[in-house]
Amino acid sequence: MTLLTCVSTSISVLQRCLKSILIPRLPIYASTFIEKHSTTRQENEDINPVITSSEFAYKIRQKLRSESYTPRTWRTHPLHLLPSDPYIASDPANKSVLNWIFLISCLNFSFWSEKEGQPDRYGVEWRDKWDSDEKKLWTGYWSLVASLNRALADDNIPITDPNFYSSELLCPDSLIEHVFRAAPQSTEPIPLLKERIAIMREVGSILCKDFGGSFQGFLEEFHLRHNGEGTALQLVQMVVDTFPTYRDEFVLNGEKVRLWKRAQILVAETWAAFFPATPTATHPIFPGARGPKIQQLTMFADYRVPQILYHLRILDYPPSLLGTLHNGTPLASGAPEEISLRSASIIAVERVREEILRLFTEAGESGEDVVSSVLIDFYLWDLAKKIESGEEKIEGMETAELVPIHRTRSIWY
Repeated sequence: MTLLTCVSTSISVLQRCLKSILIPRLPIYASTFIEKHSTTRQENEDINPVITSSEFAYKIRQKLRSESYTPRTWRTHPLHLLPSDPYIASDPANKSVLNWIFLISCLNFSFWSEKEGQPDRYGVEWRDKWDSDEKKLWTGYWSLVASLNRALADDNIPITDPNFYSSELLCPDSLIEHVFRAAPQSTEPIPLLKERIAIMREVGSILCKDFGGSFQGFLEEFHLRHNGEGTALQLVQMVVDTFPTYRDEFVLNGEKVRLWKRAQILVAETWAAFFPATPTATHPIFPGARGPKIQQLTMFADYRVPQILYHLRILDYPPSLLGTLHNGTPLASGAPEEISLRSASIIAVERVREEILRLFTEAGESGEDVVSSVLIDFYLWDLAKKIESGEEKIEGMETAELVPIHRTRSIWY
């Protein structure tokens, strides 16, 4: 099975995989988010994509229509390193931004803490935004971003340069450990430090050996291979073919299940970072006639989005899984329950996308070029963090409890 058939037809592939391998009674309901089917809450071991109503799809559609949530929202995050705007091909900052996005995506995994909710959990103290002197404690995914930014801006360490971090001589393990040093009040280190260092050495060496020592060089080779007509999906394919650390896949009952969270998020982050101010303008990373075709990618199956999908009553968990989550019991990477949870999340977000498209069609508008599972994932992830922090609350629709995230310690997410 190729990546093209796996990702671009993810629903049919995952439905078949889930039905035959993971959760045999997983119901795949109609694509409309109408009243919940009466048989969806069964006392069984299924993780069900449950369509409860159209309210949430309507909420996202309104965000998209008002342009309050677009790919350009990526540029509003205070820790993001931004490329020139408008895009200038000759600007050397583009190379730096691309290397920054690449390394972050390589290390974008396993930020949950054994001390969740406690003041001494792993965190990184850095500025509250690039052009500020105010300090802030960053946790979770943002602790990674803050660590790298601090190294670049405060410590004068070129930590995002593959020529630097691939070299044990220039960048010894002890220096990388220093880059990820915790805030004074933290009593735990960044998770999986040894694995992160090994990944940095591996991907950096590949870039230096085959692509001129930068992610920009990798993209130049991508453009050559596809005559400038390559799409986001084809870039995902090349990333996975090139870098073993991005091959997030498992074999169950003799059949391969490909999830590839970080490969897709690398491409999606690159797409969003360089998204032009005018949507009809040519995307500099995907300049071909077809454009990015970002709609061919799925959501990024991690531990945060399933949490918000359950809260919104779009996923339904069996009692046994709820018990596992509340008890903080780990789920092993590659276990059927863990893959079921991630795969059901992919299907659920596809159903959300289908419903949003239906709402656009009913309004006499086209949403095909506006709505993608990538953008829905970005929105859901941000929403989950805001709800968890108390910054935002879902209004106007019935929600379930905000259960703890599932705990799987791995390099895949």
